[in-house]
Amino acid sequence: MDPINGSLLISNSNLLDPNFRRTIVLIGHHDEQGAVGVVLNQPLAVAVGEAVPPLGRLVDPSDPLFDGGPVEPDSVVVIADFIDPSRAEVLAMGSIGFLPPEAGEDIGESIRRARVYAGYSGWGPGQLEAELAEGTWIVAPALPGDVFHEQPAKLWDEVLRRLGRGYDMLRLMPRDPSMN
Repeated sequence: MDPINGSLLISNSNLLDPNFRRTIVLIGHHDEQGAVGVVLNQPLAVAVGEAVPPLGRLVDPSDPLFDGGPVEPDSVVVIADFIDPSRAEVLAMGSIGFLPPEAGEDIGESIRRARVYAGYSGWGPGQLEAELAEGTWIVAPALPGDVFHEQPAKLWDEVLRRLGRGYDMLRLMPRDPSMN
């Protein structure tokens, strides 16, 4: 399978894991060793300034911390739109990438905007490919606006709408089909 770096994974109806139900994951890196990304549409009820005060210099301290995924939830991942993309540890697409762990105090001068995530999403060798073959995820091109969407809770719906009418049944399905 070709790498899907910089793509979105859209959870399909057969993905019942609560960590990924109705989520959009940005894949930052994908190769034969596995894949790494962050869930884009799960803001937490805590502000960055409260949860990780030092990162309040990169984003508005009142911005929400996001749940990036179930892997290492106590770790912090920052996605940024870089003025100088060479400063990124991993580029997902264009100038958008992952901040290196040891970014330095001056990194704020090298980014346009950023989002802060608790944890990340990860797949071991062949795991994502198997999930894709099962239809667990829908792969779609990512747009820069997806990463920094102003209403992340609406992102899943909006990306499916963008893919066309063929995805309306999934998009309009109730969260709990038994309530239908």
